[in-house]
Amino acid sequence: MSNATYRPRRSVLYMPSANARALDKAKALPADAIIFDLEDAVAPDAKEAARDAACAAVTSGEYGKRELTIRVNSLDTQWHAEDIKAAAAAGPDGIVVPKVNSADEVRQLVASLEAAGAPAKTKLWAMIETPIAFLNAYEIASASERLEVLVMGTNDQAKELHADHVPGRAPLLPGLGMALMAARAAGKVILDGVYNDVRDPEGFLAEAVQGKQLGFDGKTLIHPTQVEPTNEVFAPSEQEVADAAEIIHIWEDALREGKGVATFNGKMIENLHVDNARRSLEISKAIDALQA
Repeated sequence: MSNATYRPRRSVLYMPSANARALDKAKALPADAIIFDLEDAVAPDAKEAARDAACAAVTSGEYGKRELTIRVNSLDTQWHAEDIKAAAAAGPDGIVVPKVNSADEVRQLVASLEAAGAPAKTKLWAMIETPIAFLNAYEIASASERLEVLVMGTNDQAKELHADHVPGRAPLLPGLGMALMAARAAGKVILDGVYNDVRDPEGFLAEAVQGKQLGFDGKTLIHPTQVEPTNEVFAPSEQEVADAAEIIHIWEDALREGKGVATFNGKMIENLHVDNARRSLEISKAIDALQA
């Protein structure tokens, strides 16, 4: 990981592209990334207007350093082809595609982006939402270098499993674990799914913490009030940054002295602890650069 390549994606906020007021409000929100949505949040008769609005937002230059993406409609819909053409022309940082189920679909999507003239900076974000997608997660993640991010579609995951939404998400954890392993094996970013009840900040915070503990790089969000808590959860704390710097200092001193063992706060330090410390410092530096 380096500051040249790492990009914070702690908070990734869906914004309905048919809602002009929401798009304007997003300019001032501290989200790391925005998904201008053309799918679930947009009624069929508003799809074309939403497409135009999303593309205008991406090219406006009014969203600062935020990463800007467009979620198109899925491959099996009547809007998909035109969505891809318009989004590719707008050149966002990413194009988010729902219900990607196979490596072949990834390759098809990449070919469509290239045929539509999408710039090299426009990466593919694939949503993993169905049982077959979770079973194919590694093949999907490794199908193309242009695919950069896996996004968990936990609402559809629960629907397809006939599972309940319950605290702790026990019914969803096997699939989420499979996707996490696939993302790490393929070297991709992976984002946790949304939390539906915007009136339950305690439940939301618990799920965000769970996602961080499981290993997700960030969380997708449906409401502005969820942004700041998510940023805090997925960022190293001041204490974690201080501890990381001290671990690296102690380790480097031990190496200079020819010692094979070092300790921090009474615990043995190994290479894996040093790697984690360096990762925490680089994440912190990247977040600082984003906020500067």
